[in-house]
Amino acid sequence: MAVAPDTAADLVYRIFDLQRVVRCVAAASFRGQETGVALQGVLRFVGEGESRATHLAERLGVSAPVLSRHIADLEEQGYVIRRQDPNDGRAQLVALSPAGVEKLGQIEEHRTETLQQYLSDWSQEDAEDTARILTRLSESLKQSARATAAGTITTSTL
Repeated sequence: MAVAPDTAADLVYRIFDLQRVVRCVAAASFRGQETGVALQGVLRFVGEGESRATHLAERLGVSAPVLSRHIADLEEQGYVIRRQDPNDGRAQLVALSPAGVEKLGQIEEHRTETLQQYLSDWSQEDAEDTARILTRLSESLKQSARATAAGTITTSTL
């Protein structure tokens, strides 16, 4: 059975509201740190494994120049390293440095602790149900987006 228009409209509203709240929580949580929310997002994707900068830009949904600035900032901070792609001398591969691995671990630990505090009145079952539903929603949206814009969204394994 298809989702009713009113329900779909309510979901859109709630998704945008969730995005806004998550951005506010993230910004407040990491205010004053050298790696802002945008750089932390890049760091997380780089942390999934060495890859081409163009692939990272596509996954993050940003332009190559924007990603290049983020990578340069992270490289200056000592969190990422770049090297020439051995299969294509024109391309660069980006990976976390040992300091980047440590920083990413600290960021993820801090985010986990913060979320645990914010959800202190939730049951384990509620949290697991929410994670399952959000995963299902994300996968449905990714599949639909891939069907209409072949290959512009890639799946992330978490």
